[in-house]
Amino acid sequence: MPLQPLNLSLRDRMNLNRRQFLQLGAGGLLGSALAITASRTLGQQNRFAQSRSYENRTPPSPSPQTTLRIAVISDLNEAYGATQYSDEVKQAIARLPQWNPDLVLCSGDMVAGQNRSLSRAQIQAMWAAFDRDITQPLRQARLPFGFTLGNHDASRATRGTTFSFAEERNLAAAYWNDPAHDPGLNFVDRYKFPFYYTFQHNRVFFLVWDASSGSRMPADDIAWVERSLGSAAAQQADMRIVIGHLPLYGVAVGRDRPGEVLDDAASLHALLERYSVHTYISGHQHAYFPGHLGNLEMLHTGAMGAGPRQLIVGNLPPRKTLTLVDVNWASQDTTYTTFELPSLRQIDQAMLPRVIPSHNGSVIRRDLDWEQLTTTEQASCRVHLPSSLCHT
Repeated sequence: MPLQPLNLSLRDRMNLNRRQFLQLGAGGLLGSALAITASRTLGQQNRFAQSRSYENRTPPSPSPQTTLRIAVISDLNEAYGATQYSDEVKQAIARLPQWNPDLVLCSGDMVAGQNRSLSRAQIQAMWAAFDRDITQPLRQARLPFGFTLGNHDASRATRGTTFSFAEERNLAAAYWNDPAHDPGLNFVDRYKFPFYYTFQHNRVFFLVWDASSGSRMPADDIAWVERSLGSAAAQQADMRIVIGHLPLYGVAVGRDRPGEVLDDAASLHALLERYSVHTYISGHQHAYFPGHLGNLEMLHTGAMGAGPRQLIVGNLPPRKTLTLVDVNWASQDTTYTTFELPSLRQIDQAMLPRVIPSHNGSVIRRDLDWEQLTTTEQASCRVHLPSSLCHT
């Protein structure tokens, strides 16, 4: 049996049972938008082949009793030191409550740091602006906010044995440990919050790790990850999701190189598979791509702020995006609905590349099974990783 949500008084305060999904008809907010959803069946031998795309439909609105809706945002920041957010970011944050998510996740880069010329006052001003434009509206809407820190928030990069951006890390930790900035999560373990922590929402166990740099994570933190994913709380949950800023594999032009992905991608991938993690959610690449490799799904979240990037395969233009992930308990599948900003056109998954071969590993589009790939596509996957990870 799945664990019941923790910290019920907080859950009551957040009033998570309040929501009633919008019925988005032809005359509704998104009625005229081009729509696409991408479903993924879980727990089946050939689960990747079960995914389908649906055009000209609005996001699904099933009952709160059977579905968890997660809004995933990422890379909100502008230029170094900026204390203003783009109109796209502000409009998306204002619109989120209308889509009735149960939870908002951010895969990093909430402010515009990673610059040694920034003073303490400037860094604090960025977090104050983030609070004003992002977390205050979400708190007012009673939306819990799960997040991971990005390289522009609190980079884990080091110079010798010290953090290169120690002041930024200290101030990020100070912001998130202030009770006034309570993200409204049902914590399981605050281990090294806000860098490493776990929480549970409904029937999903979430683990956040510090992927704000490509360098290998310390051994004690990896040991904590293994303990957490192997714990009763994680293994009794219906689903496990891990969140970090840098991805395992590159998907975007200019980000397909060492330092822009996690150095130990292969071992981390194997770790996540070992504990049956369903999805790894990441940012940093500034390009949306829903993929999988082996049994691990990977949501590469597009940027909402400055600098959207082109995928390394194909000729699709860069675009800002936001993704809704619906988890349906009855059918055990997930549905992605991804919006291009600011138009709210929904991205057609079928128009995305079928496989993205990067410098350290290939990512297969999430609706495609191994047997659906061409021999050339299969060969490109085998170049980077053992076929056991590809052929699932």
